[in-house]
This record gives sequence, structure tokens and C-alpha cells, in this order.
Amino acid sequence: MQLFYNPDLLTTSKEITFSKEESRHIIRVLRKREGDILHITNGKGILFSAEILIGNDKKCIAKILKSEEKPRTRDYYLHVAIAPTKNNDRLEWFLEKATEIGIDEITPIICKNAERKVVKVDRLQKIIQSAMKQSLQFTLPKLNEPISFSDFIDNDFSEEIFIAHCEEHSEKKFLKNIASPKSKYTILIGPEGDFSFDEIQQSLHKKFVPISLGTNRLRTETAGLYVVQSIAYLHQ
Repeated sequence: MQLFYNPDLLTTSKEITFSKEESRHIIRVLRKREGDILHITNGKGILFSAEILIGNDKKCIAKILKSEEKPRTRDYYLHVAIAPTKNNDRLEWFLEKATEIGIDEITPIICKNAERKVVKVDRLQKIIQSAMKQSLQFTLPKLNEPISFSDFIDNDFSEEIFIAHCEEHSEKKFLKNIASPKSKYTILIGPEGDFSFDEIQQSLHKKFVPISLGTNRLRTETAGLYVVQSIAYLHQ
């Protein structure tokens, strides 16, 4: 199934007009014609079936035939707050793979040792949308605006909260051994230079639980994917 994405679709929508770029992809690349059926999600858990009315490669128009609410495939909620990487491709790789495996919310956090202070959210949003469509999911993970570590940590957290850091003089446990199944989690992943001592202390003061990701030192994006996979594995 080829899945398209349009955030403006409602269950009451009767028709959809695709953008010029999508119209060209539908007609020229996929070779769809009038009468063919397309599948679209609004990223809010709804799958739409639509019939092409006008097969124009500059303005493809389709009639909505039906909408179907698709239940969540995961019985947990995962929020990863991760420091942007120096090489933007590595952060994009994390977002793509995390979306494919299963994640609900991502927040770029700007830490003291962060190698990148500016994040192009629009570009990252497109990566997430593409991964959602490719993996045939119907709920788009939420991508928040970048925020400083201090401001993020000032939030009130009711979920299970963890921080992955490299400080050796700290008792840490493996995530899979302490996370409760079917729960809501927020997990902090630091930059290549790790969280600063003060940031670690702030997190502990806010009751974040330190976790270990093994004996090897991991890159930021690898650490992020490790926790995504660990939580997914916990629910298999």
C-alpha cells in the first residue's frame, strides 16, 4: 500500500486536492489514473480511501470514499528528548529509524555541551512524515521546538523519567530492568560530550532515574535508537 499524508483531512472531508509535487508523483511516478484508489492518513490515526477524479500531474483531485479510525499499535507512550548532533544527517537518521520502530514525541534539547545550537525543524518534520508513510503508520510522532535543557527540565513530569549519561560515579541500571510495561516514558539523551555535571544534578533533583546503555560509549543517535528499541522490546 502506498500511503499519503495530509494533516488537514477530517472525517467530514469530501475531497482532497494534492499539491503540485504530490500530483506529479501520483500521476507521473506511480502512474495512477482517474478511478484509481489512493490511501491517505491525516497523521491523527485516521486512514482515508479516495478515488482519483482528476488525474492531472499539476493538480490531482480525489473524492473521499471512506475514513477508518486505526487503533494504536503500541500500548505505551515514548518521549525522547535528545541533543542535536553536529552532523544533521545523524539526527535525521535517528528520527527516521525511531519513527519506524515506534516513538510518540521528540524534543531537541540544547545542552551546555551541545555541538549544534540551531535546529531546522521543518526539515526534520519532513523526515518524520516520510518515515511514517514508509512504515505504514497512521499517527505522526510529535516534534517539538528546540528548548534549552534547563527549561525542559523545569516541566512537571508525571510519567516515568530517565536520563542516559556517562558519569561513572553514579549507580545506573538497564532501562529494560526498571521501566514498567504499558507506561509513559520520557528519556533524556545527551550530546557527544555528555550532559554537564550541573545538568546531571538538575535531572537527579527532578527525580530522573539514571540508566546505563551498556559498557560501550555510544554516539548520540545510537543511544537514542537504543532506548527506542529497548522500550519496544519490553512490549514484545
